[in-house]
Amino acid sequence: MRQPLTLLASLLLLGSCLDSGPLPPNDGKLAIGTWGGDGAGVIVTDEQGHVHVGCTFGDMPPNVQLDDAGHFTVTGSYVLRAYPIQQGPSLPASFSGRVSGAVLTLAIAVNDTVEKKVVALGPVTVVFGRTPELGPCPICKVPRPRRP
Repeated sequence: MRQPLTLLASLLLLGSCLDSGPLPPNDGKLAIGTWGGDGAGVIVTDEQGHVHVGCTFGDMPPNVQLDDAGHFTVTGSYVLRAYPIQQGPSLPASFSGRVSGAVLTLAIAVNDTVEKKVVALGPVTVVFGRTPELGPCPICKVPRPRRP
């Protein structure tokens, strides 16, 4: 009787692992690569993290450190009115997330200095190695680093 239960538990565990994509490197930093989900994407390079939620986008610094539980909070910038034509400035933003295996859950608080309010985006869930599915908004490419 134990063998069928053990086999069932193993199959359930294997099935849950298959849905989460390949595991990112575990070096204490947000893994370099593409993280994708429905309506969201994160592209991490050596030079920056680029985030899309719906038809908006923003940037966070490179080499985001994770704490022992996989959490992080960093500041960056965000454009709330980005599609179909970008309007308005890039705004200050805070990115908070948690990595668990190959899954990143991310929330963004944008200080909309134009409308004088804080805009919350997310939380969204993206998976390492998965292509973002952004619907009517075009998938972005990693932007070129800004030159000083």
